[in-house]
Amino acid sequence: MGNGNSTPPSPPPSPTFHEPWRKVSWGKKEEDLQYVKNYQPEITDIRHLRILLYGPVGAGKSSFISSVSSVIRGRICIPAEAGSTVNDTSLTKKYETHKIRKESRGDFYPLVFNDIMGLEEGTGHGVRAEDVSLALKGHVKEGYKFNPVSSLSNGDPGYNSSPSPDDRIHVLVCVCSANASEIKESVIKKMREIRETASDLGIPQVAIITKIDEACDETEKNLRNVYKSKHLKTKITNLSSKLGIPVNCIFPVKNYSSETSLDEDVDTLTLNALRLIIDFGDDFINKM
Repeated sequence: MGNGNSTPPSPPPSPTFHEPWRKVSWGKKEEDLQYVKNYQPEITDIRHLRILLYGPVGAGKSSFISSVSSVIRGRICIPAEAGSTVNDTSLTKKYETHKIRKESRGDFYPLVFNDIMGLEEGTGHGVRAEDVSLALKGHVKEGYKFNPVSSLSNGDPGYNSSPSPDDRIHVLVCVCSANASEIKESVIKKMREIRETASDLGIPQVAIITKIDEACDETEKNLRNVYKSKHLKTKITNLSSKLGIPVNCIFPVKNYSSETSLDEDVDTLTLNALRLIIDFGDDFINKM
């Protein structure tokens, strides 16, 4: 028999911080949206700010492009072939440029996204780091079909031997899923190679962490818990440690997937990331 003085079990630790570790102006997306819509490169021979997305298979690269387009155009759009994976292989096979159409017919916003095949474990699978390095320098032609076994080389039909400043990448964006298992070391190695090439070229780099609602119950309940979530903070700091991307250049987002109408909180997180991407890319363009 007990003596009646047993200590009750301690409550489990809270999954959230008391205060968010990063401030977000919720409910005020219009300022950032107008900033993005008004953006125009100042350099005359550059028509577009070119943003390259890379990352593991299934990270949500194509869905992020679709979400950005939806936010800017004010309605759900599917410009990129989303769906991410087929049997754990990349759905994206070609080097494609995705433009965002303005309200006026035939005109586009001066920022474009290049989507590439996802990075896969081991050799002979997924996009090759060498091909991503060539894309950074503008050497990959539109529509080039990636070959996981052999890299693009000078003289190939898909090789652009004389890239213009407009062909080059102005911002490199790493896309990873918060809901995925640990990224395999062979994939991390490829990501580091790509980062090193971009650093050598002076190209600014940002990371996007997707599927935050799937990875965290608190964020699924309320997206505004994103910067209170201890789980997501750990994901962000771990990614920063593995790839060397500063924490203040890593942005958690939720891509549109099942929604048929826009959500202001989803848009706010997307625009926070996009505004920084534009600022970094514009700084780079002005130094070219």
